[in-house]
Amino acid sequence: MENTIHGKVSQDILLKAYNHMMLAKAMADIYEENRNICKYVHSTSRGHEAIQLATAYQLKKEDWVSPYYRDESILLGIGFEPYQLMLQLLAKADDPFSGGRSYYSHPSSRDENKPKIIHQSSATGMQTIPTAGVAQGIKYIQDFNLQQFENNPVVVCSLGDNSVTEGEVSEALQFSALHQLPIIFLVQDNEWGISVTKEEARTCDAYDFVAGFTGLSRMRVDGTDFIESFEAMKKAVDFVRTERKPLVVCAKTVLIGHHTSGVRREFYRDEEDLTKHRAKDPGEILRNQLLESGVDEELLKQITKKARLEAEEAFERAKNAEDPKPETVMQHVFAPTPITEEVGTREPAGGEKIVMVDAAIHAIQELMWKHPEALLYGQDVGERIGGVFRETVTLGKKFGSKRVFNTAIQEAYIIGSTTGMSAVGLKPIVEVQFADYIYPGINQLITEISKSSYLSQGKFPVSNIIRVPIGAYGGGGPYHSGSVESILANIKGIKIAYPSNAADFKGLLKAAYYDPNPVVMLEHKGLYWSKVPGTEDAKTIEPAEDYILPFGKGKVIIEADKNETEKGRTLLVVTYGMGVYWAKEAAKNFNGRIEVIDLRTLIPLDEELVFERVKAHGKCIVLTEEQLNNSFAEAFAHRISKNCFKYLDAPVETMGALDTPAVPINLVLEKAMLPNAEKLSAKIEEMLKY
Repeated sequence: MENTIHGKVSQDILLKAYNHMMLAKAMADIYEENRNICKYVHSTSRGHEAIQLATAYQLKKEDWVSPYYRDESILLGIGFEPYQLMLQLLAKADDPFSGGRSYYSHPSSRDENKPKIIHQSSATGMQTIPTAGVAQGIKYIQDFNLQQFENNPVVVCSLGDNSVTEGEVSEALQFSALHQLPIIFLVQDNEWGISVTKEEARTCDAYDFVAGFTGLSRMRVDGTDFIESFEAMKKAVDFVRTERKPLVVCAKTVLIGHHTSGVRREFYRDEEDLTKHRAKDPGEILRNQLLESGVDEELLKQITKKARLEAEEAFERAKNAEDPKPETVMQHVFAPTPITEEVGTREPAGGEKIVMVDAAIHAIQELMWKHPEALLYGQDVGERIGGVFRETVTLGKKFGSKRVFNTAIQEAYIIGSTTGMSAVGLKPIVEVQFADYIYPGINQLITEISKSSYLSQGKFPVSNIIRVPIGAYGGGGPYHSGSVESILANIKGIKIAYPSNAADFKGLLKAAYYDPNPVVMLEHKGLYWSKVPGTEDAKTIEPAEDYILPFGKGKVIIEADKNETEKGRTLLVVTYGMGVYWAKEAAKNFNGRIEVIDLRTLIPLDEELVFERVKAHGKCIVLTEEQLNNSFAEAFAHRISKNCFKYLDAPVETMGALDTPAVPINLVLEKAMLPNAEKLSAKIEEMLKY
């Protein structure tokens, strides 16, 4: 029988842990000694090593872990070498996680022989939602037997106790408890949140905080004692691996190092506090336990010395490694999409016209019959009503409550969970009920989703579809009528579609499904049913199941008379969504002198088509439903001016809504605020005088 201490943990494991602790200490010391070289901000795991290693040693290759920025000991414990970590510390080209794009201990990994790690950001607590999404995805995969595992996968999400106060953490806890996901939330409590003490930040620790989440088990552990931590984490991981239920582990730790290299301990901590924390150094605690059990002190000295030499050698190698090449800076913004050409039958013979809302329902239905990895969730999308616009009606009944289901009012979770779902190979289609309510999910969209492909070097592009009903009509009022495309278009790393008719909607939704990148589908609710006067053309013959319309392909939907163009008497209107119908109506007043382009997608944008047609006409209006100042439309108008300047007969103009903070509910005021065909006609008439 192998040697153990107190009959609990084998001596081999304890010596392994001691070696890793000495490595972590040596690395932190070397970084401190070389501050002029370690110029990029970083944190270390000093004080947290015991609980982190105890966690890492339990994990298998089927598992997933989300370490936060102080978790280098987790990375050491699951098998990453100091050299690999230091490549990220110094932002080198061969940094295996981000290729020199992200901070130290911000990992991402698909290594087949290690637990997998989705892209990790710096935003404290935000990793809880994407990681819960991983657990949600694993549960779905096992429910439908889509993949076989040698061991039931366990998901670990690590975070600091002060980040538990973030609202998005509660969304992750709520969903995990409600749906009984196989996840451990490992909360490391060192009593500090940068310079904020626990007394300033919270009423209780995470253990007490989560007591109200029914179905969420919890445990406390001394995270500075490796033996206690190892036993606790073994129990925790075994529980989740077997029972497939969520668990919160609250580990008491200490902060021996700096918060970060940029916010140093001497800035905000007194000697009394530092002395209290140093007294619980996990390395010293384990060293004393090993000595008490009879381990030779000379062996421990040799381990410490060897760890220092290993860290020094790794640092020297990393220091001399190559920096990234400038020409790589734009790589991995998007993953390559296989959808580059329009394919399939857009207008089948004998086909019937359908409204836009049915185009979406039919497209999703066809995809879900074909692809078991596809699922749909969001507020009120389930079988009971099928969406507040009936935009998912029948789908819940056809596919069941595990594939089409309601969520709580949690826009952050709805959007952010797609990161984890995508990482495990699923294709989530989610819905935010109104564009006005996307803002709680913007943090996840920017911080996690949009950056995932870029900062993971293409390992984790987020493949999702986020459906967003948008736009104003009929007195919807200030919180159900907003346009948000300019905010979304400022997020780099996502794609945006804005279809104006049923055929485009179905074709773009199919393209979005097969695109490996995040896609926001902006769906004008006034076009869903063609109830708004003048929008009858939003109904089209339904394309065949094989029809796919690639992103980035605008369309000339009204051509100007060539003779009029040759005489310099024509004008181009560039628009999308409801603007298409205002433009079509206005064009009737000008006898072949107006050409209209429907952009169809905003990112990517068919600039080539627009520039070509602007050069032909010399006059252009960019028309939007959004409030105009600082909008997508104004930005695009600038690019048109810059690229077509010598061909212009007049400045490129824009037209949009008035710059009010919201759309007023009264119909008279709504009409006064929004563009329409009449207002556009007046603008066109003015421009045609040039």
